[in-house]
Amino acid sequence: MMSIINLAESYAYLSVLSEGIAGTSPIGLLGAGDIVGTPIKDSAFAGVSQGMSYSGTDAISLADMVSSPDVAFSTMTSNFENSWQAMAIKSLGIKLTFKFGKKLLRGPIANVNRTVFKELGMGVKL
Repeated sequence: MMSIINLAESYAYLSVLSEGIAGTSPIGLLGAGDIVGTPIKDSAFAGVSQGMSYSGTDAISLADMVSSPDVAFSTMTSNFENSWQAMAIKSLGIKLTFKFGKKLLRGPIANVNRTVFKELGMGVKL
């Protein structure tokens, strides 16, 4: 049996992690890559490149991880260091919300499971 409520809880945790680390939603992780490197020119050395400047690092996708792994993972590390506390608080809030919500709505959830999902034989429950 697959539980719709447990899937929603798992997606909420995944959303907290992906937004805190990659700066995007779980669906945004599947998007196209947009990291672009531009050489930094130093005028004192007649246009010699002095490193790279990267744009598109605000939201990291799987394509970014494949095309520019060094930039993507350094950005993700920085994002994690800056947001781990907020992620922990959000995760605790999700845990408490689902725990007490399931207890509070136990009767209605059981009723829907018994009268709708069991009768349809869908292999899912609320």
